[in-house]
Amino acid sequence: MLTNQTRQALLTLRMPGMAQAYEDQLNNPNVQSMGFDDRLGLLVDAELAQRENRRVTRLLKAAKLKAPSACPEDIDFTAKRGIDKRQVMDLLTCQWIQRGQNVVITGSTGTGKTWLACALGREAARKSFTVDYHRLPRLLEDMEIAHADGSLPKLRTKLAKARLLILDDWGVNPITERGRQDLLEVIDDRVPEGSVLITSQLPTKAWHDYLGEPTIADAILDRVMHNKHAIELKGDSMRRQARPGAQA
Repeated sequence: MLTNQTRQALLTLRMPGMAQAYEDQLNNPNVQSMGFDDRLGLLVDAELAQRENRRVTRLLKAAKLKAPSACPEDIDFTAKRGIDKRQVMDLLTCQWIQRGQNVVITGSTGTGKTWLACALGREAARKSFTVDYHRLPRLLEDMEIAHADGSLPKLRTKLAKARLLILDDWGVNPITERGRQDLLEVIDDRVPEGSVLITSQLPTKAWHDYLGEPTIADAILDRVMHNKHAIELKGDSMRRQARPGAQA
């Protein structure tokens, strides 16, 4: 009876990880032979592990990554795609986010830019950083709607709160005058502590022409480029290679 009361008390205290570990210990004779301090340590570790898993799950759900299954463990460093293992391993420490730096991933369509960005985003969530993923064309559409319905300040605040903002498909669609100004505000809100990860089919040397208006283009690129880590992916489209019957 006391055992059930203890387990229920742990659940009442919102310690489900410890409650489950406590029940597991009762069914494991090897653990029951351990000392009190050792058993208590196992219970605490179980609770901490479950809380950590729940926290990461919440962060990943909020991030809304386009490729939620992308994870660092699956990065193929053997393929000749322009991936520098030492550089990527350094980025996976997430020190660049701690320093408020940026990452720019460029390459042709289908080379894995979005997947790699999501893998870096997943690792950032694992390390307790808030992440927010957006396709830039869709984000600019949302901001245009927000201008009309008065929700723009709320949207900007949400974007600014994310420690890592992922802007996918930079340069895919033409950008309007108001879109340029909105993008500048979003990027400016990242300074000095927020980081941005950008993926683009356009090489960075073409970004100034894409943005159009020189003054705003200079302001945006100055904030993005001066402390960036650059990855240029190469090779044929991975989507085409994945099609049934495609030539290896």
